[in-house]
Amino acid sequence: MKKFGLFLIGAVATIILLSQIGPMIGLVISAAVLYFAYKQFAKATSKGAKFWWGVAGVIMLVITASNLPAIIGVVAAYVLYLVMKKWNNNKQVVVKTQHTDDPFVNFENQWSKLTK
Repeated sequence: MKKFGLFLIGAVATIILLSQIGPMIGLVISAAVLYFAYKQFAKATSKGAKFWWGVAGVIMLVITASNLPAIIGVVAAYVLYLVMKKWNNNKQVVVKTQHTDDPFVNFENQWSKLTK
């Protein structure tokens, strides 16, 4: 049952991630161009160059802001990572017990085997 729940969560996260691939690519590209425009604005010495790099920066800021729903895709990728990590976490508990004739100890051993 636990694997089924992980499968459902992983399937939903995969669908969301695939639906957000385009906005995620747009966000990365526009953020990179915005960073470049900022760096060129900081380097510019003339007022005309600062003006045009500032205009380019504002345009890229608007484009970057329009791609902010891509953050949902980033969250979906993180959820998918957690699901895959949890899916591959197959821990088996080894219980080492000594065999005794005490009925209470035997009951505890049998109970632990039943609840696995």
